[in-house]
Amino acid sequence: MESIQRVGAAGMLENHRVLYKCKDYRLPLCELYFCRHCLKLRSKDCVSHEVDSHYCPNCMENMPSAEAKLKKNRCANCFDCPSCKHTLSTRATSVLVPSADDPNKAVAKKAYYLACAFCRWTSRDIGLKDQSVASGGWEEQENPNAQRISELVEYYKQVAQKEKSDRERKKYAKSRIRLLGMSGKYASQSARRHASLTSMQNLRISAPDADMSLLKEEEQKLVKITPNMAVEEVEGLPEDIYTTPINLAHKGSAQASTGTVTSIAQRLSQPDEQPTLTNKLYPIHKHLLVKRSLRCKECEHNLSKPEFNPASIKFKIQLVALHYVPELRILSIPNLYHLKESVVLLSLINPLEEMTNVTLLGCEEGDPEDIDSTAKIVLPSQELILSARDDAAEYDEGDNVMDFKDDPEVVIFRKANKISFVVKVTPMKAVGDVKIAFKMKYNYKNITTPLGSKEEKETPMVVLEHHVDVNLGQVIPS
Repeated sequence: MESIQRVGAAGMLENHRVLYKCKDYRLPLCELYFCRHCLKLRSKDCVSHEVDSHYCPNCMENMPSAEAKLKKNRCANCFDCPSCKHTLSTRATSVLVPSADDPNKAVAKKAYYLACAFCRWTSRDIGLKDQSVASGGWEEQENPNAQRISELVEYYKQVAQKEKSDRERKKYAKSRIRLLGMSGKYASQSARRHASLTSMQNLRISAPDADMSLLKEEEQKLVKITPNMAVEEVEGLPEDIYTTPINLAHKGSAQASTGTVTSIAQRLSQPDEQPTLTNKLYPIHKHLLVKRSLRCKECEHNLSKPEFNPASIKFKIQLVALHYVPELRILSIPNLYHLKESVVLLSLINPLEEMTNVTLLGCEEGDPEDIDSTAKIVLPSQELILSARDDAAEYDEGDNVMDFKDDPEVVIFRKANKISFVVKVTPMKAVGDVKIAFKMKYNYKNITTPLGSKEEKETPMVVLEHHVDVNLGQVIPS
C-alpha cells in the first residue's frame, strides 16, 4: 500500500492523460465526436463547420446572415464598455428642464445614459448626450475615412471579378482548342492535320481581337479611384506634447482625466479611430455570436446541431464520443521506477445501453501509431465484459446482479456499468513521463442502417478499434 500514490478524485478526471487517436490528432474523449454512419472518431479539425444563425449574447435577438453582414456582425442595441469590455447597462435619472408652458419653471424629466457596473465608466464621461428613450438613438462616432474605405472595397471587388472572368476565359480557350482537335476524329490523318492547323490560325487571329474588346469594356466598368500619394511633410505634434504630464492610470472614470492615455487593447477595440485619450472612447456595439453545426467531411452527416432559439442550450443532434465509446480512466498509479514492474489500476465505463465486450491489445513492434510509448505493458488476456448503462442501477439493492465470472487477479471491482482492472507497467526510460499505448476493441450495435435495408430485422453488430495513449506520470529516481 505504501507504493500507491497521487491519484484521487481529481486525478481520475484528468482527461488530458488519456488520449484517443483520431487521424493525426490525439485528444481526450470529451473533445471528440463519433460519426454513427462512418463509425469513426472525429475531431473539430475533421468536420465541416456551418453557421446556423447569428444572435446577440446580451439581448438574445436572432439576426439573418444578410442583416448580420450588413451590420458588420454587431448588435445595434447592445454596447460594450470601451474601457473594460464589459456589457453596458442603461441607467435612468431625472433632470430639470424648462417647462413648455412656463419657461421660468423647471420640471423633472427622465433621461437615460449608458453606464458600466464594473469600472464605473459612463457615457457622460465623454460628453455623450442623454437620451429621452431607453432604447437606441445613441450618437455614433463617424469614421473620417469611411468614403475612402468603401471606394477601395468596391474597387477590389470588381478587380477580383475581373480576375475570375480572365481565368474562366483561359479555360474556355483551352477547352475549345482541345475540342477542335477532336472534331476530325474519324477523318483521315491529313484532313485532321489540315483542319487543326486552319482552326488554330483562325483562333489566333480572332481571339486577340475579342479578348482586347472584352478587356476594354471591363476596364471601362471599373470604378476609378485616386491612388495614394506619398507626402514629404507630415502632421506636426501638439505644442504641449512635452509639457503636459501623462496619466497612464486608465482604470475607470473615477481616475480618468482629459490627459489619461488609452491602453493598446482599448485602441485596437476601435481600429477605425484608435483614440489616444480616454475622453474619446465611444461605446462599442456588441459582437454577434453564432450557433454552428458540425458535419462529417466523409459522409456529410450532422454530428452536432443546436436548437435555433438562442436562449436554448439543448441540441437536436449531439454525437459526443463520450456517449458511444467506452471511457478509460486512471484509478490509481503506484510509484514508477526504471525497469521495475508496477501495477496500475484502470477503470472502464460503458456509455451504451447494451452489454459491451472490450478487448485490450498491445501495439505490435513498428506500429506507426505507437510513437510516444516509453514503457512495456502487460494487458489482461481475457475479454472484459461491461454491463449496459442503466440510470436506475445505482438505486437497486443488488438482487439482480449478474455473475460475470471475473478473474479476481484482473478485475478488482465491478459496479453497474463500471469495472476496474489491473495492468502491469515497466518503465523503459530513466527520466521523463511513463507513457503506454494499446488498442481497444469493442462490439458496437450499429443502429443506423443504410438506405434500402428495410428487410433486415436484426441490428448488425460491428467491432470497432481505437488507439489509446495513457500518460502515467514521471519516473521516480531510484
